[in-house]
Amino acid sequence: MVTETLEAPYSHYLFDADLSQEIDQRTIEEMGIDGFTLMEIAGSSAAKILLEKSDLKHGLYLCGKGNNAGDALVIARYLLQHNVEATLVFLSGTDDLSPDTQKNLDLLKEFNSENKLTIYENWATFESPDTHDFVVDGMLGTGLTSDVRNDYAKAVTWANKQTQPVFAMDIPTGLHANSGQKMGHLIHANTTFSFGGRKQGLYLNYGPKSAGKIHYCELPFPNKYKNTCNTFLLDEEWLRPQPPSPGEHKYDAGVLYIIAGSEGLTGAAIMSAQSAWAEGLGAVILVCPHGLLNIYEQTLPSIIKKPVGKREDYYFQKEHSNQVIEVLSEKKGAVLFGPGIGRKNTTIEFVEKVLSANNYPTVIDADGLWCLAQLDHWPKPDQSEWVLTPHPGELSRLTNNEEDGPQKERLSTVRKYAQQKDVTLLSKGMPGIVGTPSGKCYLTNYNTRYFARAGSGDVLAGKVGAYLAMNNSPDKSCCLGLLNGKQKLDHYLKEYTQLPEPKDFI
Repeated sequence: MVTETLEAPYSHYLFDADLSQEIDQRTIEEMGIDGFTLMEIAGSSAAKILLEKSDLKHGLYLCGKGNNAGDALVIARYLLQHNVEATLVFLSGTDDLSPDTQKNLDLLKEFNSENKLTIYENWATFESPDTHDFVVDGMLGTGLTSDVRNDYAKAVTWANKQTQPVFAMDIPTGLHANSGQKMGHLIHANTTFSFGGRKQGLYLNYGPKSAGKIHYCELPFPNKYKNTCNTFLLDEEWLRPQPPSPGEHKYDAGVLYIIAGSEGLTGAAIMSAQSAWAEGLGAVILVCPHGLLNIYEQTLPSIIKKPVGKREDYYFQKEHSNQVIEVLSEKKGAVLFGPGIGRKNTTIEFVEKVLSANNYPTVIDADGLWCLAQLDHWPKPDQSEWVLTPHPGELSRLTNNEEDGPQKERLSTVRKYAQQKDVTLLSKGMPGIVGTPSGKCYLTNYNTRYFARAGSGDVLAGKVGAYLAMNNSPDKSCCLGLLNGKQKLDHYLKEYTQLPEPKDFI
């Protein structure tokens, strides 16, 4: 069984809509902290951040009937106290507002001593002020389950045409809190204030594009109510690799076997081996078909090479299995299996036999995944720890989800598949998702689309294999590999300020 060691701080828990509503309700009913107080804390937290912008003079607030509108009204009240004018537009009028929202509207009117408050009771009568310099989205929140329609759709369309920054309350209007899907119309915020817990939809599908910069605003929710959460946001704030520990012998610092390569696909082995070696392992051992040895001798001087088969063999065959198993028995370590091994039938048989005899922690990548998907039954020993690293197409193939593809509900797919197969699954894409046998999942917090290019997967597989060889758990190894990519990206974005935005794959 896989032993998971990752513990994210509560600030990096990702809530779905049901958990968000449950925590809010339990805090009110069981802790005696009423909804009006929670709304006051949420709105005041956002207002303090906005007040750091000294140039604000007039805000336009788009409001629905629920508590998102109430959060917006709290902001308006605090900013009004700092001479920031407020224009409120209630998309569905001011009848039947939620009780706390109604209370905040009444309170806001009481604070309007200098007549800096304008209220529109509906969208039809709204006239945009020439002087507004920001927009607050307080229309629809995490309870949204149907498409945005009618005046709300008109307001979203209008807001998206504005040049002024848009600030969303908890989640942008039109974004599904669980899946990050676009619900008909979707507001594009520059900043989203996420209250009490980050919403997982902010990091999935359309979420990163529509949410802008995300500010987590803490609310007095008891931590014990959050412990059923099973989705978390990766960040260097709480997860960093330990520096490699030197040993008395080179093999004490970690050994990674890389079983890789075939004719025409030698680059995958080179890139994964170089990537793993850069992390400070004691030894990286490349197991390859004998016919490719000359290429690797010239390109990988620091890597130990173990060729199998004959000099005329340029791809792995079933008859090479025993040789590879014998090589793996020489030193205890971890295994990276699959980069560039090809897709011949005899290679599939090779993969099946080697994996069935291998008890080391193992990363299966690229062509290794393709071969695995061809098998009716997996050759996974009961106590072995496997890490699978599929890109979206490979994930579809593994899960037999060819029609819809894995993107729409990828988080759910990854979670279920990792549990069913008792593996750790690193699903490449935007975001990167790590699924574990226990059902916990970890999401990246950066734009992974920059890595949608040939070779990036081989580099990532090398990193994950290296961390696994350093005795990190499979889930931690995957997460560290993804965070290593973020560090590299941050470096290049600072150095190359003109780097273009990657293609949007949504």
